[in-house]
Amino acid sequence: MTDTARRAAHIDRWLADHGDQMIALRRDLHAHPELSRQEYRTTDLVLERLTAAGLSPQRLPLGTGVVCDLGPAGPRIALRADMDALPIAERTGLPFASSVDGVSHSCGHDAHTAILVSVAELLASAGDLPTGVRLVFQAAEEVMPGGARDAVDAGVTQGISRFYALHCDPKLAVGRVGLRTGAITSAADHVDLYLHSPGGHTSRPHLTSDLVHAMGTVITGLPAVLSRRVDPRTGTVMVWGSAHAGNAPNAIPQEGRLRGTVRTGDHDTWELLEPLVIEAVAGLLSPLGITYDLHYERGVPPVVNDPDATATMRASVEAISPDALADTPQSGGGEDFSWYLEHVPGAMGRLGVWDGVSPKVDLHQPNFDIDERALAIGVRTLAGVVFADLT
Repeated sequence: MTDTARRAAHIDRWLADHGDQMIALRRDLHAHPELSRQEYRTTDLVLERLTAAGLSPQRLPLGTGVVCDLGPAGPRIALRADMDALPIAERTGLPFASSVDGVSHSCGHDAHTAILVSVAELLASAGDLPTGVRLVFQAAEEVMPGGARDAVDAGVTQGISRFYALHCDPKLAVGRVGLRTGAITSAADHVDLYLHSPGGHTSRPHLTSDLVHAMGTVITGLPAVLSRRVDPRTGTVMVWGSAHAGNAPNAIPQEGRLRGTVRTGDHDTWELLEPLVIEAVAGLLSPLGITYDLHYERGVPPVVNDPDATATMRASVEAISPDALADTPQSGGGEDFSWYLEHVPGAMGRLGVWDGVSPKVDLHQPNFDIDERALAIGVRTLAGVVFADLT
């Protein structure tokens, strides 16, 4: 039997023997979601499982998150799972639905964590590994600045040759993994604009500064300016998510606030967006007599899949079945796995979790759920990467 066949047989046996425990772990995590940087129970559970598998995991410095090395010394590949949940009330009706009011795993991070714990247990039982491996269980992916930067600051990219991850994709059928070379997600930044006016009566707008009119000018004008100043082929888009000012219909308010996101699919464009937004807001408001405070928060760069790392993940997926590999478009969403790839080449794949029958439900929705058969596909993919990446 070849090494490839022997390792594939070991993965098959492990999943046959431990598949129920893997599903039980995912359901436990799903029922006990924790918000970003509050993942203490999840961290403790991961530490307990890895220690029981004979490994030596370490808690990351900020108290949530885990890093664990295994396999031979020398350059390692890294595998990452994110652990945090979202402030969204669950409405799935599952028997293992969230037990925490207003918090749920509506992005699939419970699945990511269960998959990587299972990969760790599988690799620990596999004997000699062809390469060193670092497991990174990351906190706080859902917030900005995210936990990936904390993990990088803690040194998790040091000594790593390539970094790999999976993310649930509810638009892709279970049994399939979507891959693409190059950018697979987009950069995502936050814009927070506070506007100030003396206020006044709506019958005399000429005697004051009309704050609501100014807000409307920025709401429509900033996206329009960006659409004319940035190459449309970069997929750059500005969308407001929140606008608040005043209470009375006959009073010009003194304070207003706009909040939104700027996204782009191009890394070079991302570097230019902050000064461009600052310039545009100043130009739009300068004739209107409005003072303001602009807070521009750079979020995450795009996840840009390295060609060689993508080829390795592709080989792992193709070994699962002839139909497992799928093409996937670049997403407009942000993902802080990109921070690791600012330091180390790597690749992220999209793990199909749609059951093929139910209506498709997007991420971050209160009725989001996964087909649990995807857990085994995730384990096969990441374990296969370990056996395929011999760099």
